[in-house]
Amino acid sequence: KHVCFKNSPAHNICVFLGDGAGAAILGPVEDGNGFLSFELGADGSGGDLLKLGAGGSVLPVNKIEPGAKENYIYMAGGEVFKFAVRMMNTVSDRVLEKAGLTKEDVDFLVPHQANLRIIDSAMKRLGLSADKVVVNLDRYGNMSSASIPIALDEAVSEGRIKEGDTLVLVGFGGGLTWGGSVLKWSTKEKGKATNE
Repeated sequence: KHVCFKNSPAHNICVFLGDGAGAAILGPVEDGNGFLSFELGADGSGGDLLKLGAGGSVLPVNKIEPGAKENYIYMAGGEVFKFAVRMMNTVSDRVLEKAGLTKEDVDFLVPHQANLRIIDSAMKRLGLSADKVVVNLDRYGNMSSASIPIALDEAVSEGRIKEGDTLVLVGFGGGLTWGGSVLKWSTKEKGKATNE
């Protein structure tokens, strides 16, 4: 967590960051369930708005001074906010259209946990009440790519998300990148009998 050292160039964003890891195990489900649509995209023209300069083959960490600004996350907050609001809404609309669904079909929104104002915008655009939006940002902060799988797991474990619910999962990140999907929640494996 070197991004949060006192007096680091990233001091303006380190208070938002959390730490976590998320994963999912996927398997076959009955037709009409599971992932119904996807969208992944990138716009490299915004690459300088949210980035970590050092690392990888272009600028290996061991080739620069330890305190150099390239070792820290940089974010142009206002520009990233505008991008995030636009893409959370646009991607939600697109994945619903690809799945042949409308906003009225959505049971839950599981968004990237970056900022409550961004989540609020997506919630209002989809016409969802707050109880239909999975939020854990207030407890963990922005856990980057782990935020959606952790939020999904918590909502399922708490019994909020149930069999057959239609979910919109949507996020964005550095680069600038985005992704979204519509998921019909099911734990019933295809071809296996259940005890229900």
